[in-house]
Amino acid sequence: MAKNVPARVCIGCLERKDKKELIRIVRVSEGIYEADVTGKKNGRGAYICKNAECLNLAFKKKGLERSFKESIPEEVVMKLKGEIESLG
Repeated sequence: MAKNVPARVCIGCLERKDKKELIRIVRVSEGIYEADVTGKKNGRGAYICKNAECLNLAFKKKGLERSFKESIPEEVVMKLKGEIESLG
């Protein structure tokens, strides 16, 4: 019997991918967001591909705002972009 592999949708490009191929963005507390490599931090999360282009798309299409149900400042997106680029 085949093992079920968890899949998630990238909030930038909207492609369905294996959970291990994506990075989870977590709202740790009000207004504080982090890139979660382990995928196990507490908080509301959204998944994104491991590249800055998808993060830019998510910001432009308001995918981040929909996922977290609040407006996301551009400074937060720049900080997340730096974290994602340092991982890749």
